[in-house]
Amino acid sequence: MTTPDRVEQTSIGEIIGNISDDLSQLFRQEVELAKAEIRQEATKAGKAAGMLGGAGFAGYLAVVLLSFAVVFGLSNVMDPGWAALIVAVVWGAIGAVLFVSGRNKMKTVDPVPRRTAETLKEDAQWLKNPTG
Repeated sequence: MTTPDRVEQTSIGEIIGNISDDLSQLFRQEVELAKAEIRQEATKAGKAAGMLGGAGFAGYLAVVLLSFAVVFGLSNVMDPGWAALIVAVVWGAIGAVLFVSGRNKMKTVDPVPRRTAETLKEDAQWLKNPTG
């Protein structure tokens, strides 16, 4: 049987069944794509949160340990109270820089799977007007 003969013998029910199967497969693939995009964005969010947490912990340890050393060193040339204030201001600035870096990294996380949303819109448009 040649291809044209086969096309002529294909019933409307078979064609609709094939379209239905194809649409089901397409939507399953779209869902898998959405899952993959969400996993990718969750990974980025986790890394950014880890950076913020690490920055906070490192900043805390640095402030406590290095501050004592610097305050004691500056106490040799000025009042210990002023030495402590200067050290606190310096570590506050460092903490602010780390916070801004982490916050900017967090802003790059996209919670909506954009590519999947676009292809789903295209699929819906095609379903409304499959012939063009």
